[in-house]
Amino acid sequence: MKKEMSSLDVRSVVSEMADLEDAHMDKIFHWGAGNVLFRITVPGGKKELFFKDKKWLYIPPKKPDTPVMPTSFASFLRKRLDNARIGKVYQAGFDRVVIMELQKSGVDYQMVFEIFGGGNVLLISEGKIVNCLIHKTYRDRATRPGEDYEIPKPRFDPGSSPYDEFVSLFRSSQSDTVRTLATSVNLGGQYAEEVCVRANVEKNIPALSVSEKELETMFEKIRELVSTAETSPEPALYRKDGKIIDLAPVRLVSLKDAEAESYESISLAIDAMMKEEEQDAVKEYMDPAITKLQRRIDRQQETVDDYTDDAESFRLQADALYADYSKTETLLKVLKEQSEKLTWEKLTEGALKIPYVKSVDPSKNSVTAEIGGYTTTLDYTKGLDTNASIIYQKGKDIGEKGRRAGEALAISRQELEKLEKGFEKRKNLELTRAQPTKQFWFERYKWFITKDGKLVVGGKNAHTNDNVVKKHMKDSDIYVHADIHGAPSVIVKDGNKATPEELRHACVFAFCHSKAWVSAMSNGSAFWVYPDQVSKTPNPGEFVPRGAFIIRGKRNYEYHIETELGVGEIEYEDERKVMCGPVDLIENMSEKYFIIRPGRGKNKQTPNEIAKAFDVPEEEISRILPPGDSEVIRKVWSEDEEEPEE
Repeated sequence: MKKEMSSLDVRSVVSEMADLEDAHMDKIFHWGAGNVLFRITVPGGKKELFFKDKKWLYIPPKKPDTPVMPTSFASFLRKRLDNARIGKVYQAGFDRVVIMELQKSGVDYQMVFEIFGGGNVLLISEGKIVNCLIHKTYRDRATRPGEDYEIPKPRFDPGSSPYDEFVSLFRSSQSDTVRTLATSVNLGGQYAEEVCVRANVEKNIPALSVSEKELETMFEKIRELVSTAETSPEPALYRKDGKIIDLAPVRLVSLKDAEAESYESISLAIDAMMKEEEQDAVKEYMDPAITKLQRRIDRQQETVDDYTDDAESFRLQADALYADYSKTETLLKVLKEQSEKLTWEKLTEGALKIPYVKSVDPSKNSVTAEIGGYTTTLDYTKGLDTNASIIYQKGKDIGEKGRRAGEALAISRQELEKLEKGFEKRKNLELTRAQPTKQFWFERYKWFITKDGKLVVGGKNAHTNDNVVKKHMKDSDIYVHADIHGAPSVIVKDGNKATPEELRHACVFAFCHSKAWVSAMSNGSAFWVYPDQVSKTPNPGEFVPRGAFIIRGKRNYEYHIETELGVGEIEYEDERKVMCGPVDLIENMSEKYFIIRPGRGKNKQTPNEIAKAFDVPEEEISRILPPGDSEVIRKVWSEDEEEPEE
């Protein structure tokens, strides 16, 4: 499977990104080691630009899961670029660098995506780096805030560079044709092979041997390749034996034996490959501890093998001295005698005239010679027996190191054997672990969605009570509160258009998520008011604690609210979610659901039971349930679904 984008892939994606010009930046997300998502407001809706793993830049068909809380990098970019207008988007030459021009409040910015090396996202203004995802110092430049930004030195552009420059680069190469196309002509290995096939040129012949006619044909095919990727792409994934082996914005003649899977855009092809790669990663799950230990064992085995080979080599060298006794003895005798008479230079000059002598180092009294088929270094001031003894001892010393390394290797293998016991069980557990549903911003609060699609959110504690009102309540909303101390502040978004049924549902929600649930009250009441009736300013002599508000004016009450809720599966923005809300609402919106009431301290396994039934993590269910214990009093499953086990 392809590991990163090529320059031609980037050229095709940049053509698609032209649709983002004159649009406005909405919100920016960042997570993991190098995932950055830009949500962009375009005519008729939203689009996303995804920089994945610092090496894939594309427009996904559907917004990927994003974190609820922004990182410091995302927050910085949001403050600078909120509602910034996007100008021209272009590729720097034919390099894996994409530049997006932005403007906000009279300030010009450039968002630079570097899709080479380790990858990076940089915000530039007036030639200087304002902020960047990766801070790093290279040999010829630095990517740090405050530094001048330097685009890597431009290379040959197959789409616009003249033919004379192409010929000059080709004729100056000492490599073969395909390597010259890949490196000097800047095509990369994948498209270098493709050009050779299209031009019917043998890829392994030296570049200097290519004829003028073949050069003209290759240049023509290169221009054709780049033009197709830019103006009339034919994106496809290529498979062999069901596995993706490549991706390209053009049809590859070099992969005619592979199965081609067409896509409308290169972004859609990349997205499909990314999803399949993620699925394969899950299937190929390995215990990290086993993987780490296996790497250690591999290194230890290499060390043991090296020690064994070296010890055997020294033994054979020593044996060879005796096998060619006469030659060895004569060499040592002659060099010893001459070393006492000649200078180092004369000694070296004379010794190198001996055919089997490789080198001489008079400063160490050593000579390296080929004796008995082995290259051996000897001390010419010592006799044959002494030299053989020294070499034998070196072999023994290394053999002893090898023995100790072998013992360490045996211990590591015992550890691996212990870890591998039960691994399949752990693997199956990991692969069958419930996956969380897509997270939305409002899940930091208590929430539910009304039948007509209105969002209702409420605080979980004093801090989030304040946030719900101060950050999210608008003039068009409705404020709801239970008629009991210790209840959350709840708002109905666009509540001034809410039906009486929706307002009652919000009151039920506010009451059930209050201390009434913990106290196991059977019923109670709640009220709703308009935003201008909610204040943080106390009357003279009064104090308003954190999370509390003053309500002035008429309150609109809902009475006889039962302490009972439903938990069911719904669809929100084309995503599956599990929601906790008023019983009659859940009954109307869900085909499978649970009805719960206060548990009175007897049913602590309810979140686990519901999570297993809906195949989501238990923590996701715990977040949406009221405070305290809950018990299931009824469960309803659609006819075509298997009812969850008791």
